[in-house]
Amino acid sequence: MVSIVIDRTTHTQEGHNHRHEHASIQSAAPVIMPPVSVNGVAISRKAIAAETQNFPAANPGAAWHAATRALVIRQLLLEEARRLAIAAEPQADADGRLETDEDALLRALLECEVKIPRADEEMLRRFYENNRKRFVTPPLFEADHILIAARRGDAAAFAEAQARAASLAAVLVREPERFEGLARDCSDCPSREVGGSLGQISPGDTTPEFEAALVGLTPGEISAPVETRYGVHLIRLVRKIDGSLLPFEAVKGRIGEYLEEHVRRQATAQYISLLIGRADISGIALDGAATPLVQ
Repeated sequence: MVSIVIDRTTHTQEGHNHRHEHASIQSAAPVIMPPVSVNGVAISRKAIAAETQNFPAANPGAAWHAATRALVIRQLLLEEARRLAIAAEPQADADGRLETDEDALLRALLECEVKIPRADEEMLRRFYENNRKRFVTPPLFEADHILIAARRGDAAAFAEAQARAASLAAVLVREPERFEGLARDCSDCPSREVGGSLGQISPGDTTPEFEAALVGLTPGEISAPVETRYGVHLIRLVRKIDGSLLPFEAVKGRIGEYLEEHVRRQATAQYISLLIGRADISGIALDGAATPLVQ
């Protein structure tokens, strides 16, 4: 890891007194970094400072380290591409944006030097069999609800909503067949026009609290009051359609793309690690390898 010195001293007596009077308020402190170079080529502080905008972090030191690492790796790759006399023509992406000359060079280097084996049929099928849960379609729920709207931030209104929902819940315990009528008369959701029907719901379509309550119901069952950021709900599950396993042929291409990308990332990281291991880098400590880790 890079050494980071954070200067928390102030430069005037006034600042010293202010710090003691307001001990809970911490002023921004500069992050002092050592000069950085790659094989004798300096990475300027200005370039690192500009690069930090691409690496949001909890503190300036972490952002500076991430930006420095990225620029060091970029310099290593560019040096290697030039050493190998890699040639590349800039290409346009799907939106018509053209690569810079350096980006084209980096792409061509990795295409040439990082070999990505393609997964065969046996490997694809083995991944499918070992990860069947990943290829199951999500369940669908048909549900109705009654919403007593209130914002949590309004304590009085939310307490009133809780009381109204509890009263309706008590009625529905005795007379569950009244759900549709109560939804039309009492719900604050536009779904009241159709008796509270929400139609088909997929995972992620509702709030976490609503979904958790819905998943725990059996068809025909009505929930206890459920509190969300919109207010208090009473939920009735009409029907649940379980997810089904997609056939191998339908996901074969997706599996191949996933495995290829996974291997590409791993192989690229290894290639960069080898370049780091051979390089003379000062100002930042990066893990490198002297020999290939994976063939």
